[in-house]
Amino acid sequence: MSLIFNIIYLFVALYTLYFFALSVRNLFSRPFRTNFLHSSYEDKENIAVVVYSHNNRKTLANLINDLKSQDYPINKFRVFVLLDNCTDGSQELFTEENFIHVIDISNQGTVGKDSAVSTLLEKIKDNDFVETYVFLDADRSVASNFLSIVSAAVKKDSVISGETVIEIDCLGVVDRIKAAYQKYHMNFMKSARSHFGLAAQADSGVLVIKTDVIRQIGEVDFKNVNTELKYSLLLSRISNRCTYNPNLQTIVHPANYVFRKPNLSYRLDLFKNCMSQLATRNLVFVEHVISLIYPNIWTLILLYAFLIYATFSYSFMANLTGVLLTFGVLVASFGLSLVNAKMTIKEIGYLCLYPAYSVCHIVRNFPPIRFMVNKIWEQAYERKHAEKFLVDVIVTVGRNNLKCCLEFISHEGMCKVRFIYKNKKYTTSTHLRMIDALEELKTKLDDYGYILRICSCCSHFKSLVDGSTNMLRGACDSEYPSPTLDENGRHTIVWNTCSAFTPAKPNNLIADMVKETEEKS
Repeated sequence: MSLIFNIIYLFVALYTLYFFALSVRNLFSRPFRTNFLHSSYEDKENIAVVVYSHNNRKTLANLINDLKSQDYPINKFRVFVLLDNCTDGSQELFTEENFIHVIDISNQGTVGKDSAVSTLLEKIKDNDFVETYVFLDADRSVASNFLSIVSAAVKKDSVISGETVIEIDCLGVVDRIKAAYQKYHMNFMKSARSHFGLAAQADSGVLVIKTDVIRQIGEVDFKNVNTELKYSLLLSRISNRCTYNPNLQTIVHPANYVFRKPNLSYRLDLFKNCMSQLATRNLVFVEHVISLIYPNIWTLILLYAFLIYATFSYSFMANLTGVLLTFGVLVASFGLSLVNAKMTIKEIGYLCLYPAYSVCHIVRNFPPIRFMVNKIWEQAYERKHAEKFLVDVIVTVGRNNLKCCLEFISHEGMCKVRFIYKNKKYTTSTHLRMIDALEELKTKLDDYGYILRICSCCSHFKSLVDGSTNMLRGACDSEYPSPTLDENGRHTIVWNTCSAFTPAKPNNLIADMVKETEEKS
């Protein structure tokens, strides 16, 4: 048992020492300041700015204006805009535009950032003009000296991730907590790691990559935040670590802000898959892999509480005083990190609520609870936005006729039918056509011996193809209450009924096939 406690104490003590070193080192940000001050005096790189947009017309227009206002030589950079299945009229921004190179991806659905960027890189891979790529999301805005700072920064680092600035005053409480955490993580953790020469995670929303690196790897991986983490590890593996540079600032409007963080399970899988590659002299890569299992605040608190409790019952390398002293260093380091993060009192308050938010997030994503919450939200959203139509119907059970209701529900192009009897309900699965949902309900009732007395379940009914998706119209060949002169039958709708209702025979595919074979023979 002592061995287990020794391992746990060594783990938290080493992480506390690492956290303390980051806190002290981040007090001196001179390299970044020097880089910023001398950016306008550096030799200029040939830059290709790649902007990805999916229905971001308003923010895209602002970003293009920002890029046109750069203090960078116009012959030293080109702008490529990827319009991924945009349906908001983004193409109209470039009808008479010669400065921007537009790649309009349409008639193939939304392909995503990764595929769109990969398509562009394949097209211009042989272009000798481009020395550096700058990848930006269309919801960002940049300062007039942005490209000048990029040009200066790539003189030292080949892959650079920038800072995302968010105005939290316009956000809700939960989003303010997440935004405060992101600011703390960028201003302290990422910045301090870069000062030590450690790797940062790539952010495809604002990312700078030298052309030589892309040619060496042969691709990018911008599918989501998890694959970006894997891509960052690959960069570290080939000794081209991603460096965080706070001078590369982009501003995001609160309405477009999305909090992104790699999944714990994905990080653990990456760590497991990379363990076999740790026998290398590339210490940056080794530390980057180990960082995948660095503890969060709750893990640290629980481990220290566990160790403090263990000192009263077990003997291991540290006594109660030693554990408390180590914990005190961690608390002091955290206080110092808040100074480094340059956060306001309000932002610190929101940051302190992050542990509570993380617990709620874990509970919220526990599978049974997640299912219940999603179901409640789905029902609430459906009640507000779905189109519904209620019809009274009769269901025959033996010799009894029961008064029931059918609720036809259409939402976002999908259909389903809800059967209601007193306080009992049954809802079909979602279908493209209402007639298919109704057929599912009919089959379900047939299995229990119930007969739904509506036209679509009657032997006199024949469905009509009228060009509509739901196929709710049909024809009745019954002569009740009087013969019809129309040779195609009397027009009706699937949920209508009458006294001449005659139950249709259940579909029997095998019997139909045998009958068809006999007729042919």
